[in-house]
Amino acid sequence: MSDSTPGWRNNGVRIVRSDQLDSNTPQTPGMMRAAAITRASAGANKIWAGTVHVEPNAKTGPHHHGQLESIIYVIRGKARMRWGEHLEYTAVAEAGDFIYVPPYVPHQELNASPDEPLACIVVRSDQEPVVVNLDIESVEKPEEVYWIDPHHPRPSKP
Repeated sequence: MSDSTPGWRNNGVRIVRSDQLDSNTPQTPGMMRAAAITRASAGANKIWAGTVHVEPNAKTGPHHHGQLESIIYVIRGKARMRWGEHLEYTAVAEAGDFIYVPPYVPHQELNASPDEPLACIVVRSDQEPVVVNLDIESVEKPEEVYWIDPHHPRPSKP
């Protein structure tokens, strides 16, 4: 088989370098998104991937991503997620943790650290750059939610 038979040389693996990320993507106040894997950069048709940075003690505005599913992987820092009609639920994810956000779920990302930036990778289920910023009143004290099962025991109180 020659290199040109299936077209793998030009239509195979793509590398998008860190200095090639595209910040010309829909933004939410309080965070900076940069696209890495898109139709334009890599020829992707069914997924989108990029980076998200949230400054220390900062929070995003409430938003959702329409019909898209999102996966967030925390690289550095501590992410406090709030979600619900009034952002009445909250959970914390730390470096190495994954977060799943279903379609249409109103949510907000907060950097729970007063001095360390929050850095994440985001993967979405489609190329559409859907970000619907919301003007919603949030509850003052959200309910802490834990994923409790044999692999995720309830955290002990300090």
